[in-house]
Amino acid sequence: MHKKLFFLSLLFAGLLKSQTTSEVNVISQAVYYDGYAATVSTPVPPGLIRLSNTRYARKLTDTELNSFKAKIAMRVTIGALCDNYDRLGSVYLAMVPKNQPTYTTNDTNVKRIEVGRYITPFMNKNRSPMEVPYTYDLSNLYSVFHDTGLRTTYDMYMELDVFGVPYAAQTQITGCAGRIDVFSGTLTFFSTNTGATASDYNSLVPLLSYSRLNNYNSTDVTGETVRILNFNLPNTITDARFFVISTPHGANSGGEEYIRRQNYTYIDDVQVLTYTPGGISCEPYRVYNTQGNGIYGSTPKSFADWTSWKNWCPGNSVPIRGFTLPSITAGNHTLKHTIPTAVFNQQQGDVYLSVYVQGKSSSVLNVNDIKTIDVSIYPNPTSDLVHIQSKTDVSSIAVFSIDGRKLFENYGENIINLSTYSSGIYFLNIVMKDGTAFKHKIIKK
Repeated sequence: MHKKLFFLSLLFAGLLKSQTTSEVNVISQAVYYDGYAATVSTPVPPGLIRLSNTRYARKLTDTELNSFKAKIAMRVTIGALCDNYDRLGSVYLAMVPKNQPTYTTNDTNVKRIEVGRYITPFMNKNRSPMEVPYTYDLSNLYSVFHDTGLRTTYDMYMELDVFGVPYAAQTQITGCAGRIDVFSGTLTFFSTNTGATASDYNSLVPLLSYSRLNNYNSTDVTGETVRILNFNLPNTITDARFFVISTPHGANSGGEEYIRRQNYTYIDDVQVLTYTPGGISCEPYRVYNTQGNGIYGSTPKSFADWTSWKNWCPGNSVPIRGFTLPSITAGNHTLKHTIPTAVFNQQQGDVYLSVYVQGKSSSVLNVNDIKTIDVSIYPNPTSDLVHIQSKTDVSSIAVFSIDGRKLFENYGENIINLSTYSSGIYFLNIVMKDGTAFKHKIIKK
């Protein structure tokens, strides 16, 4: 068994055996429907909000929030109905303005972080096992659930999302003809104080939530796979722990699901995280793949075989990666995530990226205090003009040579002309009118 899976199994087993375990059943056997169809009108289970065919939400009560203890395990259980393919699902913590009776996924007043992601197996609802469990260590959420400042401002909802479509199953799975129910979903938390110390973060910074990224129509640098996010902190944060979830998708020939590529994350131009998805055997999850498929095949594969090509396993949870910085000062900062060798063959596929931060501050930060700015820089490479696109106006753009010499600077414009410069690499120092500043590499053709 993979060592992380083994650790999570021990965590979950330990919580179940503990005599001091608290259990919170958030969502139980909710039925999900065709993700491409109009939202269904079937009755919603009591206490839930149907945000779409693919997502349910439920508010955590004060009693439930108070019951969370220092060591927290989250279990997602997905049941087979009429989708027999591998699909993508997530769990979100949504912070909804206090006493707002309902909300939508597009409500800009709602602050959301993705706390877990998973891939469904290929499941035939007529074969056992007919459900698959996913377990996560979310002890870091203790300080969020118990944060009186956040709870005064927001109601806390948990959202369980799983996308599915029934079209293949309607013809391939006995009993699915004409049906559009695709999966069932259950979400449960277990927590204990045994052998644990409660986290004491008092700052939560949502940065990216399921941000779609590719190099052809969803990138901040034309032709490259780059996401740039500028954020402003009103106070210094110490012991800043970043949580990163990402998965590459694209099931076409040569698609990003099947080619392992290095990912790089930078904070203020300093590389802080490098990883390559995959690197584990998918054999422990074969048992849940009860529908024949081209990923698992009919016979077991070696560790070397699995790790040579697969970025994730149908039937497994997605790793929550991260890094810690001793301190992030108050003011403007830039997060950049890039996958330099990504191809997106035939302009198909995406990477879905989520990032949030927890830390400690001398002054408690409300998530409303955090400002984020998306910036697009294009084209890159360029033969002449470079455009800076943002909701915030540009104050100045300075051009530097690769050896650090300042070559030119203009003010109050979101465009700069490099046509008179020789081919090579240049750096732009961009300052926005709200004070945000960051650097970016440009290639002059």
